[in-house]
Amino acid sequence: MVERNVRSVADLAEGTIVATVEIEAPPERVYRALASEEVVKWWGAEGLYQTTEWTGEVKPGGKWRAAGQGADGKPFSVGGEYLETDPPRKLVYTWSPDWDPGKPTVVTYRLEAIEGGTRVTLRHTGFTSQQSCAGHADGWMRVLAWLRGHAAPKAPHAFYLIRLLPPRPTFIADMTENERRVMGEHVVYWRKLLGEGIAVAFGPVADPKGAWGVGIVEVESDATLKRMEAEDPAITSGIGLRYEILPMVQAVVRS
Repeated sequence: MVERNVRSVADLAEGTIVATVEIEAPPERVYRALASEEVVKWWGAEGLYQTTEWTGEVKPGGKWRAAGQGADGKPFSVGGEYLETDPPRKLVYTWSPDWDPGKPTVVTYRLEAIEGGTRVTLRHTGFTSQQSCAGHADGWMRVLAWLRGHAAPKAPHAFYLIRLLPPRPTFIADMTENERRVMGEHVVYWRKLLGEGIAVAFGPVADPKGAWGVGIVEVESDATLKRMEAEDPAITSGIGLRYEILPMVQAVVRS
């Protein structure tokens, strides 16, 4: 099996991002997902933003443009020019997003065939703003995870209902300042799971016996569930919150 974790490192001083992911698909498959109208099928997620339009002339000097809608309903677009196209090994283009005006930066993908799939190494260079560089580093982690999910063969998934049980029935009404901070971090964490395509929905439940949290997730294995629980700030904080994980016998989801 290929290790499929996404890694992203930003050198804020140099204005450079390097991100990698390993995908259980051949380079030709991954390249096609990056340089065709397939982009609209995977670049984005409900609750964050969704790409709905892509056009491009994939050759040196050719232009490309992607557009879509953010979670707030506002439109966005990003585009640029292809500098190098060497399928299925390398793809280079300039990057000019409308939400971050300034000098265009450069994105380079290198696709390396490895046992069981493809290693994608992305370099994004030319940032003059440390804030923009840091924000894009987080963004590329999500994007490469979406790419992996789209290009790799789909493993059987299962749905689970997760209850986040509070330390006391009155928890939602009388949280301390520290507990409110922890719950804020928990919400940020679950929004990230939404972006990764793991979480389907989450939120508090107004149970007359005492409120609790619920999340519905779609995962490939129990290992993902264990990782989710181990990394959730609500659990790692040690303030008495705990998971109750229940498998769904059947899930009917909106298409």
